[in-house]
Amino acid sequence: MTGDAPNQTGCYRPAAPAAEARVQWPADFGTRFTIFVDTEEEFDWAKPFDRASRGTSHMAAMPDAHARFAAHGVPLTYLIDHPIVTSPEAVGILRHLLEDGRSAIGTQLHPWVNPPFDEEVSSFNSFTGNLPLELQEAKLVSLTEAIAEAFGAKPLVYRAGRYGIGLATIDLLARHGYRADSSMRSAYDYSRESGPDFSAIPNHAFRIGGMLELPLTTIFTGWGRRGGAALHRSLARVPKGLGAASRLGILSRVALTPEDMPIAEAKEAVRIAMGEGLRLLNFSFHSPSVEPGHTPYVRDAADLAAFYRWWGDILALLQQLGARPASLAQIIAAADACGPAPASARASVAGGL
Repeated sequence: MTGDAPNQTGCYRPAAPAAEARVQWPADFGTRFTIFVDTEEEFDWAKPFDRASRGTSHMAAMPDAHARFAAHGVPLTYLIDHPIVTSPEAVGILRHLLEDGRSAIGTQLHPWVNPPFDEEVSSFNSFTGNLPLELQEAKLVSLTEAIAEAFGAKPLVYRAGRYGIGLATIDLLARHGYRADSSMRSAYDYSRESGPDFSAIPNHAFRIGGMLELPLTTIFTGWGRRGGAALHRSLARVPKGLGAASRLGILSRVALTPEDMPIAEAKEAVRIAMGEGLRLLNFSFHSPSVEPGHTPYVRDAADLAAFYRWWGDILALLQQLGARPASLAQIIAAADACGPAPASARASVAGGL
């Protein structure tokens, strides 16, 4: 990746990857999809961040959720944070789920609940990449070691909570044994909250700093979709512009998640992604959504039923279109089979913030 630069608020704005950094999946990899679960504590999404919000009771509902995906032959990668890994009950549940032999454990770092606690709790500091480098590394090491101790192996994939990576994140991950990152949310911009700006990040997997980057998939639908992130930003400046554009079929930004993404738009996004040749579709959801009352997306039993209907419809469509599920191990192995990354992608990420 070249040209990493500050965005207008001075936060991290990764540039589009160079063409040679793009992962060229082996022919036998086909078209695949993966599902990452942001496996985290329960908290009130409408309130400020709180170090004391560390509840994990929803994990009791995770075996049922896991079984629903397993019935479709779909493994899950659980990106777990500090409240999860320090809960004996949650760890016990996850160990059992990993017995399917295909699901995996990764890392998700929420800095406000992840020691050491040397920073004030604030919106700015909720993006790990905004913290001093030494504190970023100390939090990463603390969480990585806790996960390795709980599960007997170091995690290989990372996601920053709130997608809050910074200029140093990739180098830190490589230094501590990670193989892949999935913190870049294609076409999303968090700079107004002092977070990173991923407007230039595509959907395809690429190499950066010797790491494998697996962006969260975002697809623009509607007759104006070729305008992409630039058109979306322009519409956002117009009062109610985004809602009107979506209703009129001009432009919708669709992330591959059941959380606040209508099923009809998600299906269209999948068709477009596959029609344009995207070889790996990256889906996600938050673990507290498997039990009503913890996220704004699943408030009651009706919402939970709709959550599972969404997944049933999407998995049926993926099967119909010939997309197969991929485990984390399969993704890393397929990327390795492509050969070593070019020197430009192996180089350390350097430059301003």
